[in-house]
Amino acid sequence: MLFQLVLRTFAHAMLNEIISSQELEKLKKFITESETIVLTCHQNPDGDALGSCMAWAEVLRSVFGKQPQIFVPDQYPDYLQWLPNSEKIIRYDKHREGCDFELAHAHLVFCMDFNTVGRTADMAHALEASPAKKILIDHHLNPDVPTELSISHPEACSTCELVFRLVWQLGCFEQLTKHFAVPLYCGMMTDTGGFTYNSSDPDIFFIISQLLTKRINKDKIYRNVYHNFSENRLRLMGFVMYERLVVDAERHASYFTITRDDMRRFHFVKGDAEGLVNMPLQIKGHKLSISLREDTEKDNLIWVSLRSVDQFPCNEMSARFFNGGGHLNASGGRLYCSLSEAVEITKQAIQAFEDKLI
Repeated sequence: MLFQLVLRTFAHAMLNEIISSQELEKLKKFITESETIVLTCHQNPDGDALGSCMAWAEVLRSVFGKQPQIFVPDQYPDYLQWLPNSEKIIRYDKHREGCDFELAHAHLVFCMDFNTVGRTADMAHALEASPAKKILIDHHLNPDVPTELSISHPEACSTCELVFRLVWQLGCFEQLTKHFAVPLYCGMMTDTGGFTYNSSDPDIFFIISQLLTKRINKDKIYRNVYHNFSENRLRLMGFVMYERLVVDAERHASYFTITRDDMRRFHFVKGDAEGLVNMPLQIKGHKLSISLREDTEKDNLIWVSLRSVDQFPCNEMSARFFNGGGHLNASGGRLYCSLSEAVEITKQAIQAFEDKLI
């Protein structure tokens, strides 16, 4: 017990504070004075978006006695539906009228894991129009969300990491349970590709060590996310790697396409493409992998995912060629064109960054 106390005292000094003491008091005041609190995240919610919302909602419930609501713009992947309390999440695209009403009457809105309101898709207008005080907790570059308080740290591995640091700074970690630790660990794990990129900061592994004290089963969380797909997803993966992967060996880069017909053939469900873009990076010497996927419903909309290793700047390529952005080794974007046109843009992008690839 004494050792644990000494360790936690040391850790409090070791973990950097992510907001000032004045901002911390402002945060607590906003929460305690608010009756209606809503948490929101970006379109196509991933593990970090959902994990940070669910973990922070648990803090608001357990520590502050609030009853927050979580609104997500649209469907999230099947492989995240096991998360505790996921049944409480409300999809904006399914309950637009009710969500609009709640946002119009909310006292406080937390904007989790997005740097610009446009990333909330159809929810953006209601979010912008909401008179509620807004607080941003995010790790993406160049945030432009109008807020009363912005907790923005692009150097963090995930928004979930920021939630942990905020909890640590609040001094309320001991009050929390698995319901906090499980989604938080899941978000950190998924936003680093299982701690294979953007995860070399020793603090990350201290945070993991603390989450493990809540008796989470990190191995089961991994299996629930990465070993929770259908047979069709496995066959899609094999098909894409064999039939669709184009490798530019000279430039240590590759891209692949997934068409709407491909998705129909393999009975695609949301999340089935997750992780495919990482696979070509298993090729020896490979530096860049790009996925081009047709939207399941809209014509001339191509979803782009980029992954890289070492210092290749996915975010720069995404911003320059794919109307997107993100992190150094993991970014995304979209193109409003045909798939064949998207392929040509991708070729141009690889050629333009040739000096960083060869």
